[in-house]
Amino acid sequence: MTRLKIAIQKSGRLHDDSLALLKECGIAINNGNDQLMAQASNFPLEVLFLRNSDVPRYVEDGIVDLAIIGENTIIEKQADVSRLLDLGFSSCRVSIAIPRPGEFTGPRWLQGKRIATSYPNTLRDFLAREGVDAEIHVISGSVEIAPVMGLADAICDIVSSGSTLFKNGLVEVHTLFTSTAMLVANTGLDDAKRAAAEQLVFRVKSVLAAKNSKYILLNVPGEKLEAVCGLLPGMRSPTVMPLREPGWYSLHSVVNETQFWESIDRLKAAGAEGLLVIPIEKMIL
Repeated sequence: MTRLKIAIQKSGRLHDDSLALLKECGIAINNGNDQLMAQASNFPLEVLFLRNSDVPRYVEDGIVDLAIIGENTIIEKQADVSRLLDLGFSSCRVSIAIPRPGEFTGPRWLQGKRIATSYPNTLRDFLAREGVDAEIHVISGSVEIAPVMGLADAICDIVSSGSTLFKNGLVEVHTLFTSTAMLVANTGLDDAKRAAAEQLVFRVKSVLAAKNSKYILLNVPGEKLEAVCGLLPGMRSPTVMPLREPGWYSLHSVVNETQFWESIDRLKAAGAEGLLVIPIEKMIL
């Protein structure tokens, strides 16, 4: 079978989340400390550990076939890649921040200001869309310190919790866009590699679907069966099995994580009893 090459971040949260996802997909990576390349023992996959900023170019040039990379990096590098799947983890925002307390009145506030950033392309496109003329200072690394040192009036950088901004006396005032990790591919994959990539996407989708769902079991008396069944969203319809006790039934179904607590409250109110909630490891749709 054709072996795929996939790039992931060399270190950091995205690195850890990416390896965890591959493991959940049943893919064992034989990597040791400080290895820059490792092979999977049970899937035709070779992993390259690269600097985050280099990953989009490696995919675009076909040096690797796939990558797990933040959408913010794809946008900044203006990479020509195929976006296969939004993975939903490593969420962050690309935002404008200014010194506290700040009196930001909108993007026009940035007119004539000095803005420090490690995302010059992203910032330049944003300013052009807003019709704002500002001075861009490109900084690698600790962008948050630029206003404190008098180098800039504002910054444009990624924000996760906002704690780093707070520690440096800054406040987030405008979000350009939100970003999550993406599975991307080279646009010129041949048929064999495309087929192998589809197998990986299938596994990833099964893992992500399971993460977003709960398997629930509950008991309900016969006279309330239809009402409770109507509240179970399920994959298609709930499984209904009679209990040994006459007039009682056991219902099995799947509930989306976002609807979980709301569904539980409504089910109890409708007469459901003995609810059991079980995490789902994989879900094949």
